[in-house]
Amino acid sequence: MKQENKKILNKKQKTEFVNENQKGPLSFLTGSITSFILFIVFYKLSIAISIYFSVHKPTNNSEIVQNISSSLNTLIIGLSFLATFSFGFIGLGLLIVFVRSFFFKKE
Repeated sequence: MKQENKKILNKKQKTEFVNENQKGPLSFLTGSITSFILFIVFYKLSIAISIYFSVHKPTNNSEIVQNISSSLNTLIIGLSFLATFSFGFIGLGLLIVFVRSFFFKKE
């Protein structure tokens, strides 16, 4: 009984592995294009954020408020550029995998 259950489980596991969709060059290319589009969008957004914060300085006279304000401005600008270049590097990596998929075939 246990051996029959194991055989049935093994057959199910083998069919699950066979039915898995493999990623092809088209999915690498679409992922790369999507990532580069998001890179361009976030780059423009990051530039707009940094220009906004450079034009609108804090107007409070308190030193603590100015320190907190400049820290938050730096944090927001840094995170926006981090997201920007993360998408850029992901797009570049997917583009490299796309080109590489033509040279090395899976057996």
